[in-house]
Amino acid sequence: MAGDATVVAPLVYSVVEENDRVRVLKYSVGPDEATELHSHPDHVAITTSAGKFRFTTPDGDSMEIELEAGQALFLEAGDHRTENIGDSEATGFIVELK
Repeated sequence: MAGDATVVAPLVYSVVEENDRVRVLKYSVGPDEATELHSHPDHVAITTSAGKFRFTTPDGDSMEIELEAGQALFLEAGDHRTENIGDSEATGFIVELK
């Protein structure tokens, strides 16, 4: 698997809570900004602002998604690159399941 999100992209992801069952990350990514390839276990992303994202896997497959503020999205464990393809800063939380 690719590197931990907080190590690969420390300006985007920060740990706000961690225990033996979950790790909660805060994220903030500006328009046209992207992370390097990184990994997450199964996780739930919860937006605090609207955002439009492109997730790209190591094999080059990509998925675009647009979320409203307050939406939640479950994603299975895996490696991806995240890009903010919207026109404003995207913020929220990621709850990684252990």
